[in-house]
Amino acid sequence: MVILKGIPRILSPQLLSVIARMGHGDEIVLADANFPSASISRHGPELVRADGHGIPALLKAVTQLMPLDSYVPAPVMLMDLVPDDKKRGLKTPVWDEYKSIINRAEGKVVQVELIERFAFYERAKGAFAVVATGEGALYGNIILKKGVLPADSD
Repeated sequence: MVILKGIPRILSPQLLSVIARMGHGDEIVLADANFPSASISRHGPELVRADGHGIPALLKAVTQLMPLDSYVPAPVMLMDLVPDDKKRGLKTPVWDEYKSIINRAEGKVVQVELIERFAFYERAKGAFAVVATGEGALYGNIILKKGVLPADSD
């Protein structure tokens, strides 16, 4: 935990460091509890532990500090349902919560891309970091692409 003015307490020193070191276009994965975070991180991304925390709270904190990339059509990616879950009509209410948090943070509607499960894993291997959370929602994984801040912003 970090006790600093204006910094959400949910953000660990390691996660703050990751966000600060990321550059424009770098991606961060907020991974649910079922995601193979350790396996994916063996391919390059830094593994950040956020055990016990849900993704909505972390997403709110991260998007308070990190701008999303406005130069790409969809700076947010979610893992799409596998065909059997689509057939069963599995609901993903956490996606609506994510979209609400992101749109509020960015002050506009942000486009979201759905990525097939194994393509999502491959994309995650190229991320800057994978944050392993305690999120229990199925299909709770999300990738964020970092944007830029204008020179005159504080």
